[in-house]
Amino acid sequence: MTIPVRFGPYGGRYVPETVIPALDELAAAYERLRDDTDFKAELASLLKDFVGRPTPLYRAGRLSEKLGGTTIYLKREDLAHTGAHKINNTVGQLMLAAKMGKARIIAETGAGQHGVATATAAALFGIPCAIYMGEKDIVRQELNVVRMKLLGAEVIPVSSGSRTLKDAMNEAIRDWVTNVENTYYVIGSVAGPAPYPAIVRDLQSVIGREARRQILEAEGRLPTELIACVGGGSNAMGLFAAFLDDGVRMTGVEAAGEGLDTGRHGASIERGERGVLHGSLSYVLQDAYGQILEAHSISAGLDYPGVGPEHSFLHDEGRVRYDSVTDAEALAAFTMLSQTEGIIPALESSHAIAYMVKHSDRFTADDLVIINLSGRGDKDVHQAARALGIMS
Repeated sequence: MTIPVRFGPYGGRYVPETVIPALDELAAAYERLRDDTDFKAELASLLKDFVGRPTPLYRAGRLSEKLGGTTIYLKREDLAHTGAHKINNTVGQLMLAAKMGKARIIAETGAGQHGVATATAAALFGIPCAIYMGEKDIVRQELNVVRMKLLGAEVIPVSSGSRTLKDAMNEAIRDWVTNVENTYYVIGSVAGPAPYPAIVRDLQSVIGREARRQILEAEGRLPTELIACVGGGSNAMGLFAAFLDDGVRMTGVEAAGEGLDTGRHGASIERGERGVLHGSLSYVLQDAYGQILEAHSISAGLDYPGVGPEHSFLHDEGRVRYDSVTDAEALAAFTMLSQTEGIIPALESSHAIAYMVKHSDRFTADDLVIINLSGRGDKDVHQAARALGIMS
């Protein structure tokens, strides 16, 4: 099966000509290796013994009771090595980089989880690694910065623009254009130029394959709805991919930030328009002149003014519903899950929980819901505590 370059009108390669040979090289390597028996066996072994898969599908009994009796399961990606779903992708891409003989790894990060996961995989394969991270995110994700440095990665602060994920990705792309022959760029989401959106989707689809098998074993039927947060959208695509041919409702939850009408949000699908960002055509936040707007979210991983092209396609096709919740709603859900189930979620994942809280009246006791708990909240506890007034 050929790797898709576009999803409907979305995707493509809007990049400098100097990068096209590197994208062709990557696509050819992935095409050759993704069905290779040895490659698949090595990846499966690493996912099991290094990443810790399969992650549990946990029935959140107290949360289910609190929200009206709908049966809610949490796909526990927070229990994967490094504390989030990001490691599924980076282990696979580092395997590709090693097979391609690349001598250097670069990546961008917002919440720091992709940076930590890339640094972890780079250490595993013994390849030097540099991580670009916005100065604003460095401050609010200090723990993950320390983790990246302990793992041997160089963390490069980005002071341009909004000093967040968008700008970190800009700088990583500039680095890659300059050093394209010996450098492998590990993109962390289902964004960027082809073939990255398809590669990341495929590597994250282990989430959905496991969840599908686990829910059938636990309940004897498929879920009625899947819910996942969406920034670039890799954890959501990872969950959704295995269910796209089923009659399962799916909801992607974007960041409404301080409110959709304030302009301080990250709801690229709800309030964006078609445009080009970081090498692909998708829904983006932009002004009347096509200039990319600054996004906002309390969660660094959702603080991004674009979304993966496959999400844009699924929105237009009506296959996936996209909605949004505010910072305040996400914080309330962060607290609720912590105190109801003894699980402190990442602020990104709290958006998915918050959607369920906000719309619990839409569900019945016969519904069966899977929420992707894409990461744990260790990295966010100080920021959340300040926002909640628990500490100064």
